[in-house]
Amino acid sequence: MIYQIYPRSFCDASGDGVGDLEGIRRHLDHVARLGTDAIWLSPFFKSPMADFGYDVSDYCDVDPLFGDIDTFDRLVQQAHERGLKVIVDFVPNHTSDRHPWFEESRSSRDNPKHDWYYWRDGRTDAEGGWGPPGSEGRMPNNWRAAFPEVGGKEFPPAWTWDRRRDQFYLHLFLEEQPDLNWGNPGVRAAMEDVLRFWMARGVDGFRIDVIHGIGKDPALPDLPPNLAPIPVIALNDHPSAHPYVCSLRSVVDTWEEPPRRMLVGEVVLPTAGHTLAYYGTAALPELNLVFNFHPLRAPWQASAWRRRVQEVEEMLGPGGWWPTWVLSNHDNPRHRTRYGSEGRARAAALLLLTLRGTPFLYAGEELGLEDAEVPPQRSVDPGGRDGCRAPIPWDATPAHGWAGGPDPWLPWPPGAAAGMNVADQMDDPDSVLHLYRRILVARKASPALLHGTFRWIESPQDTLAYTRESGGDTRLVVINFGDREVKVGLPEGCWNLQVRTGRGSGPDVADHLVLRGEEAALLVERTGS
Repeated sequence: MIYQIYPRSFCDASGDGVGDLEGIRRHLDHVARLGTDAIWLSPFFKSPMADFGYDVSDYCDVDPLFGDIDTFDRLVQQAHERGLKVIVDFVPNHTSDRHPWFEESRSSRDNPKHDWYYWRDGRTDAEGGWGPPGSEGRMPNNWRAAFPEVGGKEFPPAWTWDRRRDQFYLHLFLEEQPDLNWGNPGVRAAMEDVLRFWMARGVDGFRIDVIHGIGKDPALPDLPPNLAPIPVIALNDHPSAHPYVCSLRSVVDTWEEPPRRMLVGEVVLPTAGHTLAYYGTAALPELNLVFNFHPLRAPWQASAWRRRVQEVEEMLGPGGWWPTWVLSNHDNPRHRTRYGSEGRARAAALLLLTLRGTPFLYAGEELGLEDAEVPPQRSVDPGGRDGCRAPIPWDATPAHGWAGGPDPWLPWPPGAAAGMNVADQMDDPDSVLHLYRRILVARKASPALLHGTFRWIESPQDTLAYTRESGGDTRLVVINFGDREVKVGLPEGCWNLQVRTGRGSGPDVADHLVLRGEEAALLVERTGS
């Protein structure tokens, strides 16, 4: 299980109200006790913070907001001492417009890095794109960028006019995030060196941001009119991306220091089939893991989740290792907020951690946190994602364990002073935190849950039931998506209840299982006498 940490929101040790690497280091024991195998750190590199670190101005240094490279080295060392691997974010599609590469590229049309980014003259045809005031000609194509315009729902053009170079440059996100041209060998070599830099510092792997974006049709053609209003990043799936990803995989696979490193990719495309292609083939491997984001859009309904899981299982095949399951992250509302109740969030924890594949847990899920309510005057994110990035409360004091006091960079999530913090939940054996620990203890001790087969079991309406099996180890998972008590008949055999997600002990197990509304259970088949 991999635990995602959004550094700005994890813990502030410096006193400026923003989380930092030292704050992470101080809470490694919490992460290790939870049962985590690895931590993934969202960007902490030097950045002007137009997109809070996803606009990188130096890939090989730490932004002073988060600490320095020595602090990072101590964090990696102490994580490894606790058996935790460290995964860092890698943002290859774009840089900051303040990166030295872009500064050089925009300086003239004949400098050595003139084509490290996508530069185009404006179109002059009558059917050209938009023509904002002050631009020369018209937009090179009709592509739209990812974030809506401030205060509206329209997506802006993916092009900005640069007066220094007298050309447009492409940016699939903010205008402060120009897209790198991966067709240039110099770009590829420089980005591969970034991976080597961090592997030399002990990093165990990389989460790669919008990896499918790095391959683009060199002609940069218009989208069909019916697709033109959609941000192009959600549609861009050019074949040229795959050899680039293969090269990145080769860099980590041939790194001389054991153990082997891994790549997990953010591929935000319409179908699971599109996503699956980024695993590559046996002869030409690409990513080790690919995020499966479709559950983020699934309602809390048994039928919807069965479709999602079945789709994955059919593509997975008996021997495959796919996908990575995700319920929440820094880009989407927390699942407790989406599902609407603590009971559903508790049941979802068991679902997440017992499906076949690799689960990712977003920091704060283990507390059952909801999104913060962020008033307009405190909203800072260009993509409107502030609520899910609220700070993690470590105790019930006004500052909640943050050195910067009670007013950090974003408001606290609901209930931070009354049960929705680490210290209070540590003292409550029935808390969401202890539930996650129980599930993860069961997962780590079970070959069936770690790498066993998956099989559906017939169950009543509004429920899902499945078994995981490996050798002599068999586990049964039953989830009640409804709000009423349900009686579920058990498969033939002798079953012991291992984890129940509802508060309190609940009914005993005989030849059937009684689940309360919004409750799930994990059972183990008892063998022998």
